[in-house]
Amino acid sequence: MEYIRVTSENIDKEHICCAISSNNDVQVSSKKAWLSERFGDGLVFLKSTDRGKCFIEYIPAENAWNPIDAQGYMYIDCLWVAGSFKGHGYSTDLLNACIEDSKSKGKKGLCILSSQKKKPFLADPKFLKYKGFTVCDEADNGIQLWVLPFEESASLPKFKACAKHPHIKEMGYVLYYTNQCPFNAKYVPIVEETAREQGVNFKAIHLQSKKEAQNAPTPITTYALFFDGEYVTNEQMNDKRFLKLLAK
Repeated sequence: MEYIRVTSENIDKEHICCAISSNNDVQVSSKKAWLSERFGDGLVFLKSTDRGKCFIEYIPAENAWNPIDAQGYMYIDCLWVAGSFKGHGYSTDLLNACIEDSKSKGKKGLCILSSQKKKPFLADPKFLKYKGFTVCDEADNGIQLWVLPFEESASLPKFKACAKHPHIKEMGYVLYYTNQCPFNAKYVPIVEETAREQGVNFKAIHLQSKKEAQNAPTPITTYALFFDGEYVTNEQMNDKRFLKLLAK
């Protein structure tokens, strides 16, 4: 498998592996805009040269859009290998490339979000454990911060206090999200419209800066849905999933 690094110079012509390929699609355009604004913060997007979901996205933890304290670490936004790419060792290839790059930049290690059991849109804990990662912190909602330190003496990352106990005061459904996930550009407005049609109290909070994301009341900022103050899920909703949730 061959890989290519997406940069500000080639992002317009490269397929970014998520959603659909057309730059005119709002999902693609929003994700590419978000990536382009992060390259200056040290973000790396490495992907397969073949079309499909096979990529890794990582950034110095100080610039991550998550409420974590991980000075000197590299934070993995997303490691996604799906479909026909599974089972060929490509996840290992991408992770090894990240490790090599991070070591060359003098990082203390890697950190990434996961959970005790596999959750949608989060790294597989079995894979992380197999690769030597361990849990270094856990929020009340079961979201865990996993770490792969390069030195035994390295201080370990942790969640900020605002994310350790995910809870908000607002009633109804409240969604925190960013444009890091391309699906949000399409489906957040759909869920907002569905909520209006159903007469449901729904508020979407679009985190649009690193500062906002690093002080969010949730470990996961790409998509975090609350109901009456309590955390519900990080799984992106379309209209059918949201209606199913309302019916419970």
